[in-house]
Amino acid sequence: MNNIKISPSILSGRFEALGESVKDATKWGADYIHCDVMDGRFVPNITFGMPMVKALRKCTHIPLDVHLMIVEPEKYVPEFIDAGADIVTFHPDACHDSGKLLDYIRSRGVKAGIVINPDVPVSVAYPYMEKLDMVVIMGVFPGFGGQKFIESALPKMKELREYAEKNGYSIDIEVDGGVTEENASLMILSGVNVLVGGSSVFRSNDPAATVKKLRGEI
Repeated sequence: MNNIKISPSILSGRFEALGESVKDATKWGADYIHCDVMDGRFVPNITFGMPMVKALRKCTHIPLDVHLMIVEPEKYVPEFIDAGADIVTFHPDACHDSGKLLDYIRSRGVKAGIVINPDVPVSVAYPYMEKLDMVVIMGVFPGFGGQKFIESALPKMKELREYAEKNGYSIDIEVDGGVTEENASLMILSGVNVLVGGSSVFRSNDPAATVKKLRGEI
């Protein structure tokens, strides 16, 4: 697909200077900044919340791609939007009423999406397609960065893209987890148009070149 976007995960940035990491990623040519919010309940890790998103918002002009790995996201989504989130995605299995929450997010002028874990079929997205701007397919089980990509996610990407095109839905498909320079082209061929690069970007010897390689520009 054309118009491939790269969303570096700030979870792989420098924790002692996350604002500078956001500025760096912007300078490297990132399209979004991916913010992984974890509550220690839905996933076995804790990262940051609304105050950090609000602080990061001041460090870049590009959209903040906020991935909520939290229980009952509906309780906190308004505050994340107030903090400056431009895209909000959540796990439907952690939410009481996914359709209602998607409607709310979009009513605030923010892009809305759901996240599909490696052990969840993409068909869970089908009832919500008219409400979705994005579907995130996890390439790893969420909770920690730097994991190896789970190959079985590739056919799920292809299935979702084919379903969307067949039924006339224009959505972004994002892959989160295990993205590298070596496998990015396979993901793009499978229908993905947004790639979350964590350690592959922030630990690269030449991050700007890595962003271009992930896009397939070089």
